[in-house]
Amino acid sequence: MKMIQVIIDERLLIEVDRTIEELGITRSAFIRDALQLALRQHRIAQMERKHAEGYAKHPPQPGEFDSWEDEQVWGQP
Repeated sequence: MKMIQVIIDERLLIEVDRTIEELGITRSAFIRDALQLALRQHRIAQMERKHAEGYAKHPPQPGEFDSWEDEQVWGQP
């Protein structure tokens, strides 16, 4: 692992410290988890953009997915 320095707003640090106390973890653990979550969300957003771009370039054709309609079981509310 590497040590880094991060400058954050004092109000944010107070909120982080309250949260880590509730969670019973260290600042470092909290920040690592937050960074991993942010990276995961970024990757998902990238995939969603690529998906949307793909459908924009190659929109589904009429009837292309009709064979799957019977597979959709929504059930009763």
